[in-house]
Amino acid sequence: MRVVLASNNAKKLKELGALLAPAGVELVTQGSLGIAEAEEPHHTFIENALAKARHAARASGLPALADDSGLCVDALGGAPGVYSAHYATLPEAVADGLDREDLRARQDAANNAKLLRALADRIEPAARSARFVCTLVAVRSADDPEPLVAFGRWPGQILPAARGAGGFGYDPLMWIPALGASAAELATDVKNAHSHRARAAAEMLRQLDAAWAHLLHPRA
Repeated sequence: MRVVLASNNAKKLKELGALLAPAGVELVTQGSLGIAEAEEPHHTFIENALAKARHAARASGLPALADDSGLCVDALGGAPGVYSAHYATLPEAVADGLDREDLRARQDAANNAKLLRALADRIEPAARSARFVCTLVAVRSADDPEPLVAFGRWPGQILPAARGAGGFGYDPLMWIPALGASAAELATDVKNAHSHRARAAAEMLRQLDAAWAHLLHPRA
C-alpha cells in the first residue's frame, strides 16, 4: 500500500521504509508529490505528528504517516523536545547556497554544539540522562476519526563529545549504555532493532495489521 510520509528527510524515509516494509507499506515523501511541509506549532510530539499526517493526507488524497521525534534531556526539563531539529538558530548567511541535506548537516552540528554548551556544568553521566522519543501517527484520510498512534522511547546519556560517524541528528552525542556505544557508532541493522523509531515502528506494525488489514492485504 502506498503511504505518504509527511517528511522530506531522506534518512528518515530510509529508516522508516525499512522498518515498515514487512507490512507491505511503500512510503513516498510528500516532497516527491509536490506537497509543502506542514506547520508544527504544538508543544507535544503527538500533536505535531497528527497535524503533519492530516496535512499530507489532505494534500495527497492518500493514507499518510507522520513521525515527530526528538531528544528529551532531563536536566533541561525535557528540552530540546519538539524543537530538537532547530534547537540552534543558524544565521541566514549560512543557509544560502546549501541544498537540503547540506543544510540539515549544518543544522545538526549547530544543535549538537548548543546541547553540549547547555550541559557543560553537568559532569556525571547520571546528570546527563536523556532519551530519544518517537511518535508515529497514521491516518487513512485527512478526516480519519481513528488515527493510529505509536510511541517509542530509547534511553541513554549525553556524551561530553561526539562519537561515531553514522546516523544523524544527535546520534553522535547519545550514549546507549545497554549497547556500549553511541547511536552513531551502531550498525544500521543494530540501530533499526533498538532505536526509538524502531520501537515505535514495531508498535505501529502491530496496529496496522490489526486495524488496516483490509487496506494492506485486500482480497483479490
